[in-house]
Amino acid sequence: MMFGGLEKCTLIDYPGKTAAMVYTIGCNFRCPYCHNPELVYETVERRFGEAEILAFLDTRQGLLDGVVITGGEPTMHDDLLGFIKAVKARGFLVKLDTNGTRPAMLAALAERKLVDYIAMDMKAPLRKYSRTVGRPVDTGAIKESIELLLQGLVDYEFRTTLVKALLSPEDIREIGKEIRGAKAYYLQRFVPTKLLNPQFRRKVTYTDDELTQLQHELSEYVPSCGIR
Repeated sequence: MMFGGLEKCTLIDYPGKTAAMVYTIGCNFRCPYCHNPELVYETVERRFGEAEILAFLDTRQGLLDGVVITGGEPTMHDDLLGFIKAVKARGFLVKLDTNGTRPAMLAALAERKLVDYIAMDMKAPLRKYSRTVGRPVDTGAIKESIELLLQGLVDYEFRTTLVKALLSPEDIREIGKEIRGAKAYYLQRFVPTKLLNPQFRRKVTYTDDELTQLQHELSEYVPSCGIR
């Protein structure tokens, strides 16, 4: 398995844990506000082989709690399970970031206890998915992944990056209804930096007051709703 990036230590990407973070290459979405275009377009300057990543992790045993696997979209890669087995064999916790398009992969990881935490991005209400992510989407698969996480087989969170031009308050409330009863949901501020679509640098996120109001409204559906 090949990777497009390695962050040797992060204190913010795995809740309550110190972790390394690896980035898989390739994605089946084309979200215009994505801040990893080189992973999406597979144009990374440096690639890391699985053996190199595992050799690095061997030097961090006892120093880091876990490994965050992000992308791109990690579940696109069928050899993900083998990589995670190797990571778990070294005693690390594993957090997986995903867009939820491969529920069978998520189910296999959860049932085999190969993943300790899943963060699933909710890009939009289901009816607006394809328009928001720039690709045809099987929303049935997204719904299946939601239902899988709601079963509580593995610790999890849902999260949405809020670009005001793409998601109205009504859209955000609709997402809340679609994940009703979830353990945790986070509203993430959009930060216009390096983006898949550079024109989105002109777009804005919600104000702090607006986010607080949305957080209050969403508490009707998801008791634990945070802002990042």
